[in-house]
Amino acid sequence: MHVPSFDEMEEKVRYCTCCRLSSGRTHAVPGAGSRRARIMLVGEAPGREEDLSGLPFVGAAGKFLDRLLAAAGLSREAVYITNIVKCRPPANRNPQLEEMEACGPYLAYQLRALAPELIVTMGNFAFRRLAGSAEGISRVHGRIFPHPCGRLYAVYHPAAVLYNPKLKQVMEEDFSRLARGLGEGSVLSA
Repeated sequence: MHVPSFDEMEEKVRYCTCCRLSSGRTHAVPGAGSRRARIMLVGEAPGREEDLSGLPFVGAAGKFLDRLLAAAGLSREAVYITNIVKCRPPANRNPQLEEMEACGPYLAYQLRALAPELIVTMGNFAFRRLAGSAEGISRVHGRIFPHPCGRLYAVYHPAAVLYNPKLKQVMEEDFSRLARGLGEGSVLSA
């Protein structure tokens, strides 16, 4: 049985028709970043700018994420960024269960292939999907959770700050903790 390479998996994502999101997309967004990353960031789904470019987190939320990463001493080139769903839902609505399940094998492949030390779940959908939990991000942000492919670190989605500026300090603190964990030679202690 042929095990696809990472490039082959990304190509499959680009041409995937496993769910109805494929019919309305401009580009699927497999992910981007280092394939040797110690840290993988997982968001919800591509937005308008991501759909147009085929790259994750390039809109306003992505610019804020870049600032958070820089404050943590990281860059996009040092991490791998992807989403639970690889195509933009219409009008940026929440991803539906069948869409998350259709993209599930792609995310599972990425997790296994990259084997990151830390998986940063950004927002409710990423956390709930990967942690198998119903808890909301407001209760779990800044905490570590076990996962078969590494450890999960829950943070708010960067877009949340665009709608609720009061969350900016909370996100900066969560990414500061990430930076401290990196500086100590390990990626956050459990």
